[in-house]
Amino acid sequence: MPMLLLACANTQHDTFYEYNTNMNPVEVLIGMGANLGNPEITFKRAQLLLSSDLINSKISPLYQTIPVYDKPGSIKPNVPQPMYTNAVMHAYTYWSPQDLLKRLLEVEKTLGRIRPAPVCSPRHIDLDLLLYGDCIISSTNPDELQLPHPRMHLREFVLIPAADIAPDMVHPGLNKTIKELLEQLSAP
Repeated sequence: MPMLLLACANTQHDTFYEYNTNMNPVEVLIGMGANLGNPEITFKRAQLLLSSDLINSKISPLYQTIPVYDKPGSIKPNVPQPMYTNAVMHAYTYWSPQDLLKRLLEVEKTLGRIRPAPVCSPRHIDLDLLLYGDCIISSTNPDELQLPHPRMHLREFVLIPAADIAPDMVHPGLNKTIKELLEQLSAP
């Protein structure tokens, strides 16, 4: 049985205390993106591969979006990229956030994701752990797990599908629902 995070409150944590127990599962949101291959099939394969790790997983409707180059170090390529397909998976898990992230990276690799790769390059699959209950993890190292995802509240391609399946889930750092974040982002 996976290890479960014992407690995670609206504070920054340096260490986590994992506890193997039958406590209630934690609600999670996972961003899904791809612009190579057949994203719809790839997303369903990812959901299937994660079926033993997640409970009641549901994938939002799919959205076509233009590539975004907002990650530090990203450079817009000279060659245009294909459109992205984005979705969000809502589920529950007993895994700790670190173990769930490791599992997401394993699934990405299984489905053809190549790492390391240039920042914001085309990909067969991208799985981002967006929210893990009310957990906040901060780090100055962009390669380490950060929760909530540091740019999710600025990205319509995350918030629109998230609002389709989890509009009332709360971003613990901003203390706003997904629906409120989307309204705020969409406001003139």
